[in-house]
Amino acid sequence: MSDMPGQGAAAWTDHARTLLVAWSAPDAQQSSLRDEYVDFIDGHNDVHLRASRIGHLTASALVVNPVERTALLTLHPTVGRWLQTGGHIETTDDSLLAAAAREAREESGIAGLELDAAPLRLDRHELMCRADDDSRSRLHHWDIQYLALAAPGSTAVMSDESDDLRWWPLDGLPDVDESVELLARQATRRLGL
Repeated sequence: MSDMPGQGAAAWTDHARTLLVAWSAPDAQQSSLRDEYVDFIDGHNDVHLRASRIGHLTASALVVNPVERTALLTLHPTVGRWLQTGGHIETTDDSLLAAAAREAREESGIAGLELDAAPLRLDRHELMCRADDDSRSRLHHWDIQYLALAAPGSTAVMSDESDDLRWWPLDGLPDVDESVELLARQATRRLGL
């Protein structure tokens, strides 16, 4: 699926801005954060590139099996915490949704995931981030978070991007950051679980 007119900086800026402006934020806090995202995008033309050292957009997806009411989390080797699948936008990604879908497939090992086209949440977080040239700097990831649906009985296969990979009950997640809790709650609401 392609909803992008190309992969240049202007196309990415237009894509990200259009997606966020049209997005129905679930609450006032997310609406305010969306406005900050739009201002960030409007102020910089390379927000989709990992090379941007002022911060950059990332895309993630919470993989959920709605029948079993479980979420798949990866133990991130650098962060050392249980997180949803996700990461940097690659040059082969033609949209934020495509980036989230690719990351979810790569990190879950599940080929048949179905992603909801509307973001679930936004989460801006600061961390040490490696650039393409292997330099590291502290910056913000402006994460657009999606919902990925897995079929019942889907088997996850751990990638080399994870220290562990497990299904957890949506109402019994391990010790996770508040952002993951909020993402799981929003997924539960969207799915009516």
